[in-house]
Amino acid sequence: MKTKEANVDGFLTEQQENRGYFRYVAPCTFYGSPLPREGLGMQEKKKKPQFMMVFMCIPVAPGKSRVIWALPRNVGVWLDKVIPRWYYHMGPNALFDSDMYLLHVEVINGAQATETHCSEFLNSEHDPIVLPSFQERNFAAAGVENWHKAVYVPTSSDNMVIAFRNWFRKHCKSQVGWAVPTADQLPVTPTKDKLMERYWSHVAQCRSCSAALKAMKALEVALQFASVAVVGFLAVAKGTLVTSVVQRAAVVSLAVLCFGASRWLASFIQKNFYFHDYIHAYK
Repeated sequence: MKTKEANVDGFLTEQQENRGYFRYVAPCTFYGSPLPREGLGMQEKKKKPQFMMVFMCIPVAPGKSRVIWALPRNVGVWLDKVIPRWYYHMGPNALFDSDMYLLHVEVINGAQATETHCSEFLNSEHDPIVLPSFQERNFAAAGVENWHKAVYVPTSSDNMVIAFRNWFRKHCKSQVGWAVPTADQLPVTPTKDKLMERYWSHVAQCRSCSAALKAMKALEVALQFASVAVVGFLAVAKGTLVTSVVQRAAVVSLAVLCFGASRWLASFIQKNFYFHDYIHAYK
């Protein structure tokens, strides 16, 4: 991967053998495609398949950013009519939350490190859990101006990390220009359950996820009611409608199945719409 363009507007990197590209558009947009750039925008008799990833990470306050992402494509569009949006959202939500706490703690501990390291996290092909921890600790010790002396970036994909750091240093002086700068800009680290809270940060803002949550809660209550109703039916119909051992076993199994399904659904709702602990330690 090589950097083809680099200026105040961002930079462009292309993969070898014309196998795709990534572009950073200052100050907050990153997009790319596994397809060559030459095929984009060309009108041909046969429409070529196109796929792109667009990611925007917008700093809104010290320690907080608004994330907007999209995956535009012209193939498999019919899947969007079959698979609901909330199902697609579970994957990215898990990706963001899985490293949210660790990345936040590392930035707080390395207060001299850049507050927009999320772009670096996305652009690197290394392990997203281990590498940011290693980098931010070294950045804090070496200082953002000497970041290149504190890390090891041997792969060609690291060219995007280098290009972003150079752009951030040259055009932003290695800091975000907040409207009201303070001596200690980064907020106090909240607890994990508050930092990784998902309902107010996404579900309440997303019509598809909020509608799915309401439907699943209603289904959970219905399953619990069904399990109680089945047990009540067994008590009333014992000796009349339900006479054999096999029939009683089937009714009891149905009640247990309904109750178990309601408990599984409750766990699913909690993990995907409220909070999911990814076993990151508090310290």
